[in-house]
Amino acid sequence: MSTSAQSSPKPKPDKRKRREQARTVVAIALAILITLFAVLNTDEVKVHWIFGTTETPLIIVIAVSAIVGAVLALFAQRQRGKRP
Repeated sequence: MSTSAQSSPKPKPDKRKRREQARTVVAIALAILITLFAVLNTDEVKVHWIFGTTETPLIIVIAVSAIVGAVLALFAQRQRGKRP
């Protein structure tokens, strides 16, 4: 009796290891790009709010905008999933 016919197929360790390495390389590349982007965008910019104006580093404005956009996209995606 062969037990290999009864067991479920598993992904090869080499494939899994390559996927993890690829993800690590992509994560490192993104971290480097984000760091460069942050360093290059430190100039102060005026931000006009409803109740006043402040000066803030451009990278903060960009980061806050990106976070708000991601949160809104997440909410929109969840709402779309709830519809019948």
